[in-house]
Amino acid sequence: MLAPLAGYTDLPYRLICREFGAPYCSTEMMLDRQMLLPGRLRRRLVHLDEADHPVAGQIIGSDPSVMASAAADLCGSGFDVVDVNFACPVRKVLARRRGGHLLRDPERAEAILRAVAAAVGRPFTVKLRTAFDADSGPGAFWRIVEAAFDAGAAAVCVHARTVAQRYTGLADWAFLAEVKRRFAARTVIGSGDVTGPDAAVEMIRTTGADGAAFARAAIGNPWVFRHLRDRLTGREPRPPGLAEQRDVMQRQFEHTVALYGPRRGPRRMTKFGIKYARLHPTPAKARAAFAAARGPDGFRRVLDTFYPRPPDRA
Repeated sequence: MLAPLAGYTDLPYRLICREFGAPYCSTEMMLDRQMLLPGRLRRRLVHLDEADHPVAGQIIGSDPSVMASAAADLCGSGFDVVDVNFACPVRKVLARRRGGHLLRDPERAEAILRAVAAAVGRPFTVKLRTAFDADSGPGAFWRIVEAAFDAGAAAVCVHARTVAQRYTGLADWAFLAEVKRRFAARTVIGSGDVTGPDAAVEMIRTTGADGAAFARAAIGNPWVFRHLRDRLTGREPRPPGLAEQRDVMQRQFEHTVALYGPRRGPRRMTKFGIKYARLHPTPAKARAAFAAARGPDGFRRVLDTFYPRPPDRA
């Protein structure tokens, strides 16, 4: 699946990933209170497309009643799944007792799960980490997972690091295997160090997880889903040429400008261009060019300079 990534897994990028075979995607993290406020931000966050299903809307918050209202709102907006975030390690999120902080407050986490379960009429899932930190241990994790499945959760997605680790150190796939062993009849999705197709296959093979979530490995590389399918069917993955990279970025650019407008859209695409540049033969130069681009014309000039069309399509 395409994991929820703040600032990246918006509708335009999800549509691009769907083109390359992403079977299941999540929105970026959405604050529960924002879901209940009318305005352009909410419309952008909950905007869906027929090609973007099944899709999960991920919400984060600390008040069970507000989380329940936001979950119900997502269901009414057409999302197939509601995903509850108990994993985010960002400091300002933790300071507001949201995300990964709930691993320090399992009672509140359980209350949120019960409230969400009562409010939704479709599947809900939970994203969480192995513990808050090494000192606290995994007791709260096991308690929350038990509560999630007791409340009717369809699946849990486990990022196999502690909250304190953020994204450093190796993910603990042995712990992920233990989760699947304890909950053999339940759906468990693994996250952490899924760096590419081979890593996704290895995670599932060694842990028994039912699925793998591509996170940072998928930013600016929607081809990772095609390459995974190639691996699973015995084909050698084919890296995208410059013309194909250009076509994909151009389509995403058009989707993004249509959703965010001609001023904000190009700025949002800048950070994607920087990620796409990792696949370019001269990544540092391409990355610098995207970073310096301004407005729609600037972005197009970078494409013309670094991603030329084949002569018959120029």
